[in-house]
Amino acid sequence: MQPLLRVNNLSKDYGALRACDRISFNLYPGQVLGIIGESGSGKSTLLASIAGHVSFDDGEVLYCNRDNNLINLRTLPEPRRRQLMKTEWGFVRQNPRDGLRMTVTAGANIGERLLDVGQRHYGNIRTEALQWLNEVEIPENRIDNFPNTFSGGMQQRLQLARILVTRPRIVLMDEPTGGLDVSVQARLLDLMRSLVRTLDLSVILVTHDIGVVRLLAHRLMVMQNGQVVEAGLTDQVLDDPQHPYTQQLVNATLVP
Repeated sequence: MQPLLRVNNLSKDYGALRACDRISFNLYPGQVLGIIGESGSGKSTLLASIAGHVSFDDGEVLYCNRDNNLINLRTLPEPRRRQLMKTEWGFVRQNPRDGLRMTVTAGANIGERLLDVGQRHYGNIRTEALQWLNEVEIPENRIDNFPNTFSGGMQQRLQLARILVTRPRIVLMDEPTGGLDVSVQARLLDLMRSLVRTLDLSVILVTHDIGVVRLLAHRLMVMQNGQVVEAGLTDQVLDDPQHPYTQQLVNATLVP
């Protein structure tokens, strides 16, 4: 099977600090790759570099698009990168307010992505927005409400609907359950697992929460000080960690 995404020797420096040090991996269709590490490990910088939110210094990010063309995201013109992020990719932010337009309704938040891919019929857009509210377990009668009237968990689910309505092939998630109450996290994780499986999404999931990657990720990379110190199948890495840093992370979750 051909990789959907190839990251080769990606490096990113902030002055004397190397935030990402020659990181390489492949992401395959339908695969969820988890990336864990403590704050400052480089995981969020890696995700932002892949998404094009920050420029990286060395390496390449190659994407095989819907037309089976290989695209080098490092050299992709900015207008084409933005269009790609609205259609074939999606980015789920930790704070959903950063991923939503708070000044328009829930239905309009979902409908904007459909406009980006060329839909123009108001009735069809509204019908699809209603369908996606159902998909993410938001009552249909909230379609004309503004996101600031929603709870944090509901805002996160609305952000998912806004992104997934265009059926992206790759979704990047940056701490998607961070800041939510435990009970809200559990509901959101169940929903995410169901959507990933149903839509056959390829996902890169950045989190500090081992429980989240154990539930969602097929494969796992552990980052420390800008480097990948361990990688493999998620259960294998977490049940039999080889690197001292991974052992430390796993043991920390076992402390009562």
